[in-house]
Amino acid sequence: MSHLSINDLEIYRDAMEFGETMWSLVEDWDYFAKDTVGKQLVRCADSIAANISEGHGRFHFKENKQFCYYARGSLQETQTFIEKASRRELISTEEGRVFYKQLEQLKTRLNAYINSIGNK
Repeated sequence: MSHLSINDLEIYRDAMEFGETMWSLVEDWDYFAKDTVGKQLVRCADSIAANISEGHGRFHFKENKQFCYYARGSLQETQTFIEKASRRELISTEEGRVFYKQLEQLKTRLNAYINSIGNK
């Protein structure tokens, strides 16, 4: 198990920040948009950091990796809801591209983190 605090992990801090960005984005949407796409978008974005955190708290490296795989799945689900928000004109196409690109960069870094688990 890692001796580092979860807050020492940059990937975790960045995933937390992305979740907060999605919260702020959805906060002012109308009820229907917020209740459908908005809730899903916030939940899956929040799940990225939550799964990284849960994995970090596990005793075995294999379990840590498994929760990071869940985080990666949540990340891709977030990309889907970003695309849906863009197609439904809840966010601009440009905003959607920016968020999607941020998630692609986060995914690359998450994959690197997954590959490092157990190798230290």
